[in-house]
Amino acid sequence: MDAMPQQNPEPPPSTLPPEGATAVTPHPAPMRTTLRRAALGAVAGAVLVAGAVVAVPDDANDASPPVPGPVARAEAAAAAGSPASLSDLTALIGDRQQWVETHPSDAPSWAVLGTAYVEWGRRSADAAYYTRAEQALQRSLAAQPGERGNTEAWVGLGALANARHDHLAAKKWGETVRARQPKNWAAYPVLIDAYNGLGEYEAAVRATEKFGSLRKGVPALGRTAEMYRNQGWREDALATAQEAADRATAPAEKAAALHRLGDLAWERGEPAEAVAQYGAALRTDRGHLASLAGRARALVALDRTDEALADYRTVTTKLPRPEYVLELGELYESLDLDGDARTQYTRLRELLAQARTDGVDESVTEALFEADHGDAEAAVELMRAEWSALRRSSAVSDALGWALHRAGRSEEGLQYAERAVETGVRNASYAYHLGMIENALGQGGPARGDLEESLRTNPGFSPLAAPLARDALDALGAPASGGPADMEPAAPEPAPEPEPTPVPSPGAPEKDGTDGTDTAPGKAESREKTEKGEPEPKRSEPEAAPSPKAKQGAEPVAR
Repeated sequence: MDAMPQQNPEPPPSTLPPEGATAVTPHPAPMRTTLRRAALGAVAGAVLVAGAVVAVPDDANDASPPVPGPVARAEAAAAAGSPASLSDLTALIGDRQQWVETHPSDAPSWAVLGTAYVEWGRRSADAAYYTRAEQALQRSLAAQPGERGNTEAWVGLGALANARHDHLAAKKWGETVRARQPKNWAAYPVLIDAYNGLGEYEAAVRATEKFGSLRKGVPALGRTAEMYRNQGWREDALATAQEAADRATAPAEKAAALHRLGDLAWERGEPAEAVAQYGAALRTDRGHLASLAGRARALVALDRTDEALADYRTVTTKLPRPEYVLELGELYESLDLDGDARTQYTRLRELLAQARTDGVDESVTEALFEADHGDAEAAVELMRAEWSALRRSSAVSDALGWALHRAGRSEEGLQYAERAVETGVRNASYAYHLGMIENALGQGGPARGDLEESLRTNPGFSPLAAPLARDALDALGAPASGGPADMEPAAPEPAPEPEPTPVPSPGAPEKDGTDGTDTAPGKAESREKTEKGEPEPKRSEPEAAPSPKAKQGAEPVAR
């Protein structure tokens, strides 16, 4: 779930350096007893990247009050591996801030606070909270090292690394926890996101299956639906995502499940269905701003531009993620509102610069922006760095291939664009990029097929790129006649008429081959050549057709 709170939670001045917003007085915590604080602090776990805040063992015997308060609700959501509501997350942070102020050696509470800061930063698009999260998690490990059982802090560091798009570090933390505690389900969402970010999709499948065996219910169904989507299994993804939405009960959990259905409908090229699902998510949780961005995207495809602009303006103000700002800028550009587009692109550059300062890797978004609206060579360098760092997801492959094409090196970019499409995910932008690269290389047939695939997958995938795909198809024209549908088998050539057999004269002996003479047609000539020492001509065989993938060669390596 993504939302901007009405009041930002802040750490206590006595425990974390009061810089910037950290100096603001924290949100008042609810009244809680010391005994309850200690018990919960001892069992609290880590935030899941899927949206959970803390992990509490199922056998925790802490009795809930008749009417659970916001902190208890956040703990209950986390125990199920589900997202907590924004207000409950705020209450939990305030509660732990006050607790660690008087109990600075409580390692589990520091881990809870740190991982809650990770979730807050992700949902508010405020990367400054990642710095506070790292400080709190390090305080937790200083009080109790991970080797002495504080795996909650390690899981929190893995969630933090994924939030910063440092998937190699997230993989390290997740695998460290898994090696020590194979049945600790909290490690697996960290591993799933890390493997997907690195392009290690088989490992992501195994981690998803293991997570489903350890943690049943809506969270496992959601992760399984995402796995099917990444493999291109649309029907399975839809059925599983629908089951998750049907079984979800808490508003935050329900909104996240409905948002997933909206994403799947959008990727299938069904904008009306996507608008309906995103709208349902927003009615369930008005603060689910990611659904507001999704609805804006789908409204553009329905030519409801004024509504789309209103949604985009709201979401880019309250949840200023770089990809949303880029989408709004391209929408303005498609409407010939160049001044508004330039304003958004300037703002995007500022957000990207701030992300680098905060240690967040937004290089894929930056490369796509530079390739289409700025410096294509800079985009190439960004993606080469990602590839060299072993971050080889389909998104990185696609961005690198497109950047190379835009920089005038289409032949080199082709292998990366092909790799992105071959991962299995049905992404209209990937097919569009591959088709345009093939078109630039004069490969009319493959280009036509991939451009048609992009528009068949999602006709309104981009207000700028979709019209360009249609223009390219129009320029390519219809396939040449004489294709498989028009081909007919050639008529067989008539066999040559045999020469008349001479009639032997009366009394002449007939040759039946018993005297060494072969009477079969053509054999006499062959025999004559053999006697002269000339080799018989060998019968020609058709050459094996090259494999369609032979042109790709080995796995592409960045130069």
